[in-house]
Amino acid sequence: MNKFLLPLLFGLAPAAATAADIVPVKQIGLELAAEIAMKSVEACRKDGYNVSAVVLDRAGRLQAALRDTLAAPYTLEIAERKAGMALMSGIPSSDFRKARADIRPELNHIDGLIVMEGAQPIRAAGSLIGAVGVSGAPGGDKDDVCASAALKAVEERLEFAD
Repeated sequence: MNKFLLPLLFGLAPAAATAADIVPVKQIGLELAAEIAMKSVEACRKDGYNVSAVVLDRAGRLQAALRDTLAAPYTLEIAERKAGMALMSGIPSSDFRKARADIRPELNHIDGLIVMEGAQPIRAAGSLIGAVGVSGAPGGDKDDVCASAALKAVEERLEFAD
């Protein structure tokens, strides 16, 4: 065995011994995801907008998706991609859009992402558990208001999640 490789292997042994074999994670449940999606749609309805709302879990998998009766069909995909951006960055998609305009064109070509306003990360007791994206209002700023209103409506449940 190479004399340089042996110390490297022994140096890694303590780190490997302390690594967890099973990692506990917080995960958004179906009921909460569906409620956030519905509250997003309802918030936009109050302002006269027909939208779609999508909630992704922490791994970026679709957990809930709702398209209001008169919302355009493509709004589902856009909402999902907006949620993907908020999930990837861990910040509202509007904040990411402002901060990283330099890489926006490149990110828009990645499946599951679009750099547009209208998505919010979902945090429970400090852990990122998913994201909600909204699409269909006349402007991403309006979509964002609806997503934020939905999270505000369930804020207590998120803050006190164990």
